[in-house]
Amino acid sequence: MAGAGRPREPAAPRRAAGARRAGPPLLRYLAGRVAGLLRPRVAVSAAPPSVRVDRDVAVAVRDGTILRVNVHRPAGDGPFPVLMCAHPYGKDALPARRRGGRWRVSVQYRLFRQPATVRFSELTGWEAPDPAWWTARGYAVVNCDLRGCGTSDGTGDLLTAAEHDDYHDLIEWAGAQPWSTGRVGLLGVSYLAISQYGAAATRPPSLAAICPWEGFSDPYRDLMRPGGIREDGFTAVWSRGVARWRLATDLRAGQLAHPLRDRWWEDRTPELARIEVPLLVCASFSDHNLHSRGSFRAFERAGSERRWLYTHRGGKWSTFYSDDALAAQRRFFDRFLHGDDNGLDGEPPVRLEVRSDRDTVVAVRGEASWPLPDTRWTELALGADGRMAPGGGPHAGAVRFDTRRGAARFAWTVAEDVELSGPMAARLHVAVAGGGDADLHLRVLKVRDGRAVPFEGSYGYGLDGVTTGWLRISQRELDPEASRPFEPVHAHRRALPAADGEIVAVEVALAPSATLFQAGSELVLEVHGRWPKPLNPITGQFPARYQRGPRATVSVHCGGPHDSRLLVPLIPPR
Repeated sequence: MAGAGRPREPAAPRRAAGARRAGPPLLRYLAGRVAGLLRPRVAVSAAPPSVRVDRDVAVAVRDGTILRVNVHRPAGDGPFPVLMCAHPYGKDALPARRRGGRWRVSVQYRLFRQPATVRFSELTGWEAPDPAWWTARGYAVVNCDLRGCGTSDGTGDLLTAAEHDDYHDLIEWAGAQPWSTGRVGLLGVSYLAISQYGAAATRPPSLAAICPWEGFSDPYRDLMRPGGIREDGFTAVWSRGVARWRLATDLRAGQLAHPLRDRWWEDRTPELARIEVPLLVCASFSDHNLHSRGSFRAFERAGSERRWLYTHRGGKWSTFYSDDALAAQRRFFDRFLHGDDNGLDGEPPVRLEVRSDRDTVVAVRGEASWPLPDTRWTELALGADGRMAPGGGPHAGAVRFDTRRGAARFAWTVAEDVELSGPMAARLHVAVAGGGDADLHLRVLKVRDGRAVPFEGSYGYGLDGVTTGWLRISQRELDPEASRPFEPVHAHRRALPAADGEIVAVEVALAPSATLFQAGSELVLEVHGRWPKPLNPITGQFPARYQRGPRATVSVHCGGPHDSRLLVPLIPPR
């Protein structure tokens, strides 16, 4: 496929025979986006009067600063186990009724496409557990404003040890209240997941279990500079959003000032090995630009002896509040906060969801570990003719492209149904002409009948590929202690520019995915010199943006001494 045109826009899944014919797939997608902008797919319910709510409860942390929390309790005196979340978004930013009975909800639900209806009560803060749902099941729910944010006093410093200490003190306060059993769990999405890692690493005695639902664990590698390439979209928007609070550090300014992974970044990366409490991690296959890598890393590297992994490729918020996810969360917390002997300890630790396209789940099953224990790591050799195949003997030569407008493409036609579940990794022998450096943006597509098959992606983007990876060529130096054959980890301690025309080997990690490729479909690896996805608010990918790298001509060398290849996780038939 070298030099071939890129696959056509993803088609929506075909309708069953006899179904009414719809318009072109992209037009249907755009129509859905416009409808979501006008009226988001969010269903808000009134909270039952039985929920007791105490607002702006003052909590003094170790230096005397007052933080404020909202406490939701079931009817009765208790005591109750406690679910807690802490974040910089404002605990009082709740749904509110408009005239005519409609609910006003966070603008993100309009800006980001919702693939399914999101359901929660009027007491539910942004990305927080629903107090109405949890109090009905015997839990108290505490929603906390972090230091300097919302109604809390002081000046905050996000992602730092000082924040972790504050969260530690909030947990211990909740554990000591007369309405509390003394057992506290943490639950929430995104920042409400990220904040759990650092707090749990301080080992508060009252902390009994945590459930970080899609949260990165290394801000440099996962979001702000993946592969050494600066992310200029979501990071900038998010930083402006939290800038209304009293914060000591502007994370966007820090991102610009620290291009290498120095002490500034290390101080904002939690020590996962210090986490000892039971752990239920949600790791999504549909959030590669933000949380996916860090969620899988947290599951693998936490020090917890009892841990579970919940994977999916649906929408972030619709999944978190879905019946299946709530049942998994409740079973986990019932086990470790209520102490129920509910059989969870005997369950497989990994819940794996496999899809064949954005809307088709082909399997949900339990697995013993991640990566899957019987993975057949298979090398697909890249050929200069644009083909890939297992084993050696590829067509020798080079594929060249311009980093501004071109790409190198390699395709493997699948002869029989194949499941690929796990991370992927590319080894490329590359040379740069006309510039001292270049950015590599890799993505894997599933192509069927000449069309790229759509998958759910970050920020509600419903036309995503299978998986994605990044690397600036001068950042190719590996961290040998952290790297594995299927997961190269780069040190990002120094720049190693290549000489003009020098062929160097680079290793690029691609985020985990779980996909069924049917016989006759193609796996396509694309190597771009810039971010290949549309920056378009209507298609829904607009928050993702990356710095423009140097303009140059990149050559990908294949065959002979240049063993360029894609390592894929082939799973034997179940």
